Amino acid sequence: MTLEEVVACESAAQKMQTVSNAVEELLVAAQRQDRLTVGVYESAKLMNVDPDSVVLCLLAIDEDEEDDIALQIHFTLIQAFCCDNDIDIVRVSGMRRLAELLGEPGPTEESEETRDLHCLLVTNPHTDSWKSHGLVEVASYCEESRENNQWLPNISLQER
Repeated sequence: MTLEEVVACESAAQKMQTVSNAVEELLVAAQRQDRLTVGVYESAKLMNVDPDSVVLCLLAIDEDEEDDIALQIHFTLIQAFCCDNDIDIVRVSGMRRLAELLGEPGPTEESEETRDLHCLLVTNPHTDSWKSHGLVEVASYCEESRENNQWLPNISLQER
């Protein structure tokens, strides 16, 4: 590996960590301010009623769920809708960390019913110009990814 390749790998890893932290910050802030819609069905309902309020869509899945055809079909339809409506979209792995951030019971903890965390929408009401640092960072990452022909950027949330 050349020095340039090592520096590029380190830079990419730093960028990924920065974006991952921004996603975490954004999710916590959005949930606190009631600007977070959680669940595939709830997200579809919101996008049908008020797509202009959605500023970011996160599709969350871990490797062990990659073979879930029904979930993949939902994701494909949501991605198409987001692309048609100019909504930034990111694929996220790290369901355990996601549940931890949102105060949900983890996959190994016993609970009567866990929420569907596979689709998360961050909304921005028309009357308010709410912008968090996390939202700006993630939007910038999405734009960079599209410039590099990566239409569905991936972010990995790391357990702490």
